[in-house]
Amino acid sequence: MRKILSLMIVALFIISCANNDEGLKIGIAPNYKPFDYKQDGKLTGFDVDLVEMIAKKEGIKITWQELSFDGLIPALKTSKINMIASAMSKTEERAKNVDFSDTYYLTKNLYIKHKDNTKLKNKDDLTNLKIGVQLGTLQEVAAKNIKNADVQTNEDLNIAILALKNKKIDAVVADKDVARGYLKENAELEVFFEENDGSSGLSFAFEKDKHKEIILKFNRTLQEFKQDGSYEKLLEKYDLK
Repeated sequence: MRKILSLMIVALFIISCANNDEGLKIGIAPNYKPFDYKQDGKLTGFDVDLVEMIAKKEGIKITWQELSFDGLIPALKTSKINMIASAMSKTEERAKNVDFSDTYYLTKNLYIKHKDNTKLKNKDDLTNLKIGVQLGTLQEVAAKNIKNADVQTNEDLNIAILALKNKKIDAVVADKDVARGYLKENAELEVFFEENDGSSGLSFAFEKDKHKEIILKFNRTLQEFKQDGSYEKLLEKYDLK
């Protein structure tokens, strides 16, 4: 009996070690430049660099898992991933299902139109019009709050931008810093309205009630990086200042 019990303990230990081999499994939707994207087939962006810097300093092993943005929280709730690092805004509604780190970046919503469209002056002018947004974002929520708006969602914001360039939709609502990149690349587009996104800023999300010690480590190191200049250098690298 003791031999069987010993074998069971060893087996459980082996399984436990196997489950920990991957370390912290982090979900990311890499289509949100400059925060999360791929360059030459490799994950990069402000979020990626910041997480890898924190993990290195704290000795935390991490692996990345690419998902669609709207699939991140469901994956977290079913423990397919342990953490989200994907320019996710901290809101009260999301906090019911996840634990958030301290805020690491503040942002706003920008409303973008084609320069040929002279009728749009503010978001109230979008009543009954077509608006493109990325699926699962706060910008989707903002667009759906506009009276009778035809909100068209896509997993990739590039699709909405292309539709706007081709005048198939009337506007796009996007995160300020993501929108800036598209505006630089597309001279025919311009901003016509700006507002707060209604969140407490961008934060890292973790499985509910499971990673309090790791969250403390992330918060502590984030604060250290802000004090020693590392955070500032990262902002400059991705043109976020």
